[in-house]
Amino acid sequence: MPRIVTYNVHRCVGNDRRLDVPRIADVLATLEPDIVALQELDVGRARTNNVDQAHEIADRLRMASHFHPALKVEEELYGDAILTAYPETLIQTGPLPGHPRLPQLEPRGALWVEVEIEDRPVQIINTHLGLVPKEQQIQAAFLAGHGWLEHPRCKGPRILLGDFNATATSVVYRTLSARLEPARRLAPKKTPTATFPSPLPVLRIDHIFVSREIEVRDVFVPFDPAWRVASDHLPLVMDFSVRPEA
Repeated sequence: MPRIVTYNVHRCVGNDRRLDVPRIADVLATLEPDIVALQELDVGRARTNNVDQAHEIADRLRMASHFHPALKVEEELYGDAILTAYPETLIQTGPLPGHPRLPQLEPRGALWVEVEIEDRPVQIINTHLGLVPKEQQIQAAFLAGHGWLEHPRCKGPRILLGDFNATATSVVYRTLSARLEPARRLAPKKTPTATFPSPLPVLRIDHIFVSREIEVRDVFVPFDPAWRVASDHLPLVMDFSVRPEA
């Protein structure tokens, strides 16, 4: 049964203020994921010892990786990645629109990878939205539009996931729920899925949305001590299957 994980890794700096890329890979390995969506990765940045975090984590998990830099400062990059052990093809990466009146806000982006699961193409979109509600609403509407979820190639089994910085009562959540189904709503067993802040999680701001071709088997968050220190978020995990074609 395939397993997908979304995880904001906070540039691999834990709540103990320790920069530790192998620790992130090690805790992810305990979940035995098939697909991983990561947010807040540094690539070649002086503040994190110039490491390509996306590549190192993928290498330790024996996965292929695709990275999209939402932010570029000369040669330094910061952004999101999709890692997988399945056959994969990068379809699209790109920036998300910001708030027109607040151009100083941190740039945000998304990336889209097609993975092949049991000979079925599955579209995976990973994103990390901004912090300002109006900015988030603009970005969610953009993702729901013709450039992403309504793109002619974005058909069949689809999974949208990431750090949306918005709860289930938000406009963002309602906008995306109009296109795809929240995975938590479809899970046979309801368990706590708050992911932030990791030491004492009270907010559900990391989400997974799926199309009708995805059968959700389980959605959960690991609360082990190792996870509580590795990043300021906990990962959100979904076990699923791809429904047979009609």
